[in-house]
Amino acid sequence: MTRPEGELRSQRWYGDSLSSGLRSFSHRARTRQLGYLPEEHLGKPVVAVLNTWSDINPCHSHLRERAQAVKRGVWQAGGFPLEFPVPTLSETFQKPTPMLYRNLLAMETEELLRSYPVDGAVLLGGCDKSTPALLMGAASVDLPTVFVPAGPMLPGHWRGEVLGSGTDMWKYWDDRRAGLIGDCELTELESGLARSPGHCMTMGTASTLTAAAEALGVTMPGASSIPAVDSGHERMAAASGLRIVELVRQGRTLSQLLTPDAFADAVTTVLGLGGSTNAVIHLIALAGRAGVRLTLDDFDRIARTVPVLANVRPGGERYLMEDFHFAGGLPGFLSRITDLLHLDRPTVAHDTLREQLTGARVHHADVIRPRDNPVAAEGGVAVLRGNLCPDGAVIKHITAEPRLLRHTGPAVVFDDYRTLQRTIDDPALGITPDHVLVLRGAGPKGGPGMPEYGMLPIPAYLLKQGVRDMVRLSDARMSGTSYGTCVLHIAPESYVGGPLALVRTGDLITLDVPARSLQLDVSEDELVLRRSAWVAPPARYERGYGALYSEQITQADTGCDFAFLARPGTVPDPYVG
Repeated sequence: MTRPEGELRSQRWYGDSLSSGLRSFSHRARTRQLGYLPEEHLGKPVVAVLNTWSDINPCHSHLRERAQAVKRGVWQAGGFPLEFPVPTLSETFQKPTPMLYRNLLAMETEELLRSYPVDGAVLLGGCDKSTPALLMGAASVDLPTVFVPAGPMLPGHWRGEVLGSGTDMWKYWDDRRAGLIGDCELTELESGLARSPGHCMTMGTASTLTAAAEALGVTMPGASSIPAVDSGHERMAAASGLRIVELVRQGRTLSQLLTPDAFADAVTTVLGLGGSTNAVIHLIALAGRAGVRLTLDDFDRIARTVPVLANVRPGGERYLMEDFHFAGGLPGFLSRITDLLHLDRPTVAHDTLREQLTGARVHHADVIRPRDNPVAAEGGVAVLRGNLCPDGAVIKHITAEPRLLRHTGPAVVFDDYRTLQRTIDDPALGITPDHVLVLRGAGPKGGPGMPEYGMLPIPAYLLKQGVRDMVRLSDARMSGTSYGTCVLHIAPESYVGGPLALVRTGDLITLDVPARSLQLDVSEDELVLRRSAWVAPPARYERGYGALYSEQITQADTGCDFAFLARPGTVPDPYVG
């Protein structure tokens, strides 16, 4: 049903007559101050365009222009767009980690949409934490919403090789440490690795989460893989502006899309893409904001039902996101697994996902594999349990050396990342390929912010011997562009006294991915003694946002949201009169 103009939320601010009240008069007068005629906005759907563009975020450096395309679409559809700048979360520059500020962007998104006269929203983001942050905030307000992904950058090039951002950074940095390349090559790589606006063009966290957003049904079809600089990306942005006006008129809010079935399909999508482990944390947090219970067990259960079909690095062998896009994009990928999806749920563009996938095709069967020739037989992330991770841990096992998926070795423990960086290459530590590298103090509270430290560096002297993977454990995260036998998100984290805090150098640790097990081979009596001697570390922050973060942040297995935001409850719209 089309919503009558009188029911527009923005009308509470603007009113519908000169006698509608002092506040409405003031709001109309201030809109005239902005230079707008009454005919331009009164009685029309007002659309907030939330833009994460900034001069320091290369992933979003084109979003200023894309916002104009969105606004163009809104105008064409008879709406009234208003652009709002919101915090930019630049994965490449913000320290100690943008994860520290994901919830801050979510808070600003929520409160901005709630406190201003808007009827719907278009969200522009894509670099890792911006996608979940924007959607978390929007879900808590529940207006009609469309998400516009920033899109992947162009493939990198260097000396005849096609480079994947992030993934090849790690590879060639290790080659530099091993003495295989020098400063000249590294300087050339700096200019060839990331050569256009857009987020990482591997199946890193950004591509994983924008694909998850498309699977949830909150983007235009095929939007998540369009290269950032492709003209189709601007057309998609304009189409998103057109569509949001119709969604406002229909009254199709975000809660109608973010259903349990939608989250199940998003998890299926992430696992079938061989996507980033970060998606586990972000989807659990977003589901919580939508009132949907999503757990680590759901990821592990679904992982056993879906094969990895996206042959995109780092989980795949060769291809990048531009190849994925022209092979059929996410609609083509989903057409391979329709039997695993809930096809009768709505999306922003169609009444059902089934309708949205009509006509979807795969055009390159090596990029998006058929079910009988998968990249891996099971989903790309495994959930581990054991006495070292009673609340769970995750591993992207499709990027690990198969020989290490069952491994027992002695631990080498580092209490913080700075110590690891300073000492990892010291031969006196006696690290061998069989050792298990352990980093603690890098979780949600301990990091602070759970930085992407989880792909722990291998000692340079082992790299020179040809060693390229070891078992590595931490309560940190790792970039979705990373790879290796890296166990991540160990919960509870060491900073709050989780079992990781009790590990000592020399303890045997057993990893068994097929059995989904991670065990510290130390007797329970010994662990009781160690726990009695454990002393909690000092607070990371004494004041400010960091103190709020430390007081409210939840653990990795529950999404690292703020407790006061994650809990159920209603928040009223503001009184406008």
